[in-house]
Amino acid sequence: MDSSFVNWKQGVKDGIPICLGYIAVSFTFGILASNAGLTTSQGTLMSATNYTSAGQFAALGLIVATATYFELAITQLVINLRYCLMSCALSQKLAAGTPLYHRFIMSAGVTDEVFALSVSVRGKLNPFYTYGLMTAALPGWVLGTLLGLVLGNVLPSRPLSALSVALFGMFIAIIIPPARQNKLLMGLIILSMIISSLFAVLPFLSDISSGIKIIILTILIAGVAAVLFPVSEEVEDER
Repeated sequence: MDSSFVNWKQGVKDGIPICLGYIAVSFTFGILASNAGLTTSQGTLMSATNYTSAGQFAALGLIVATATYFELAITQLVINLRYCLMSCALSQKLAAGTPLYHRFIMSAGVTDEVFALSVSVRGKLNPFYTYGLMTAALPGWVLGTLLGLVLGNVLPSRPLSALSVALFGMFIAIIIPPARQNKLLMGLIILSMIISSLFAVLPFLSDISSGIKIIILTILIAGVAAVLFPVSEEVEDER
């Protein structure tokens, strides 16, 4: 059987939990989009062209505040710059001869969860594995938004509150298994949580936008870890 299809199939399988989590979270987005005055087609199209929960929720606030297109564009650029870092990291996981068009297609569908599973693949990453994740996960974001736009006002408030934290639980479920097998990774995760908490409460640091905070923390922690605990190419090929 063709290895590309095998990798795509495995990606679809691994992406199903992400899909379910996306449906839960984007359901809440759909409700907020409806309350903000977006039509069903507008809200659904927004999710079909933007796979970023933080970016879309921020955009809704700006839309309600009648912000300019320039303000919307700058906000999205700042919030979503972290995906550039993720795409660069995934690029290093690909084989040297991987065609450029694969890199472009993969970057278009990079989300936090798709990145987390893709970068944790042992050895070199087959682009079709990431395509499989995208095939399963990304439609869930669009479907959840559509359901939220159509049915959101029907459900009681408590189930809606539970849905809003589903994505965080899903992301924790992604990082815990590898962290249990790698003490260094566990330490970096704990360190990230501590420093992130400091950024949230300390004066001046708390005023930095969420997108910039993520970029600073990513470069800082990943950079320090790379310098203090470098991984040899031989070990990287085995992972």
